[in-house]
Amino acid sequence: MTLRFRLLLVLVGVMAIGLVVSDVVVYSQLRFYLLAQVDPQLRAASHEVERVVLTRDGVTRRVPARTRLGGSESAAPGVPPTTTRKGTRGGLIPSGTVGELVASDGRVKGSPIFFLYGGKTPPPPLLPRPLPKVAGAGGAIFTASSAGPDAVKYRVLIRPLHFQSLTVAVAVPLTEVSQTLGRLALVMVVVSAAVLIGLGLLALWMVRHGLRPLDDMAIAAGAIAGGDLGRRVTPSGGRTEIGRLGEALNTMLAEIEDAFAARAASEGRLRRFLADASHELRTPLTSIQGYAEIFDLGARENPEDLAIAMHRIREEADRMRVLVDDLLLLARLDRERPLVLAPMDLVPVVTAAVAAARAASPDRDMVFESPVKAVIGGDAARLRQVVDNLLANAVQYSTEGMPVEISLEQSEDAVLLEVVDHGVGIRPENADRIFDAFFRADSSRARVAGGAGLGLAIVAAIVQGHGGEVGVRSAPDGGTVFWVRLPVDRVPSRAIEEADITAPAPAVPEATTGNPQPSESERSGGSA
Repeated sequence: MTLRFRLLLVLVGVMAIGLVVSDVVVYSQLRFYLLAQVDPQLRAASHEVERVVLTRDGVTRRVPARTRLGGSESAAPGVPPTTTRKGTRGGLIPSGTVGELVASDGRVKGSPIFFLYGGKTPPPPLLPRPLPKVAGAGGAIFTASSAGPDAVKYRVLIRPLHFQSLTVAVAVPLTEVSQTLGRLALVMVVVSAAVLIGLGLLALWMVRHGLRPLDDMAIAAGAIAGGDLGRRVTPSGGRTEIGRLGEALNTMLAEIEDAFAARAASEGRLRRFLADASHELRTPLTSIQGYAEIFDLGARENPEDLAIAMHRIREEADRMRVLVDDLLLLARLDRERPLVLAPMDLVPVVTAAVAAARAASPDRDMVFESPVKAVIGGDAARLRQVVDNLLANAVQYSTEGMPVEISLEQSEDAVLLEVVDHGVGIRPENADRIFDAFFRADSSRARVAGGAGLGLAIVAAIVQGHGGEVGVRSAPDGGTVFWVRLPVDRVPSRAIEEADITAPAPAVPEATTGNPQPSESERSGGSA
């Protein structure tokens, strides 16, 4: 059963119940009102009817006056026994009134008397046996019906005579009341049916119009399930429940579309990563295989050629080992976050890294500015690796004769490390991907500048493991600024205050010479 049909059924059912209840109430109230109009007529006519009945049956002279209806002597000598009396409509007795003399067991004594103003004599009412008990002197009034196909309903008044257990029954037909109520019932049925049909059609239109947006949403959902992730549902927004539902669905669809796009991008990066990793591993393996073939071709007989081959094989094996170690480190950082966080001062770590970089590249001028202390909670060994990779990247891509600038800044909630080189810089469209493994601006696999392109990817993984942020921007006067922001709340402040984090800063040697620079298109995502 559809929602539309259920709503229509409920609306029509409620309307039908309301109409039936109102019709019953109106019918009952009108019947009660009409009967209330008949009862005074019945009591008024009962005096004359009783007199005629008692006179006809010869009971008048034997019934004490105080027991007769009306409380006075009302003998009418000379009135012959009859079953029908005719008169004019101007009298107090309604046409069709019936008078009977009834025994206490409900059996009629003699023939009933009818008061008619013309027309057919109706059948008399069937009185219940035994008769209802009379509580007061005014008698008891109830409704009875005659027998047969032409049955007539009567309003009956009974009053005991206290003489030979006799009771006088006076009945007034309710023909006009029944006809009025019948016409009313017919009108109410016709009007109620018409109103119910009209309201049902109106409810059907309202339900269809109100639920039409849900049909549109179902069509849109089918299109989305078919792959059209850019499809949106309408209406969206507004104060109605359907409008809010549409807005919520569109928000959810936007998030789903973004999630699928991110998944597709992640799968693309993974495919590129596997392709690049395979290529990087293939190069040293190809070199090792080539030198092994040279060994088989006769290099073993020549000690000089043998030494060269063995030396190249070791170099390529070392290169492959470094690449595999970097890949393993990235995998562990992504899966396990194997960081040992402890209170530490970042100044000695950066100072030692700068000293090592000066020793490795004495031709580079390195300027280091820092506060006395830069206290955080971190893994000193991994953070040293971050600084080493950033410095190696800066040295590799800085312009000859230009310095590499390193700075540390301590704030209340973070420590900011910046490494600035004055090289060829990086294009804005490549800034978001510079920390991807094996990324190259020109998408080539040539390694003119050396390195496997994993250095900056390792930097990003380690910084994220510390809950920090890493980014890159262009320097105002040319070159590139790599920045790392590390939070100070990774270890409780009390532990930082109580820990011994002082360490001597190693001497920093000076450098005076330069080195050639690669172009920006050859700049990779870092060096390992």
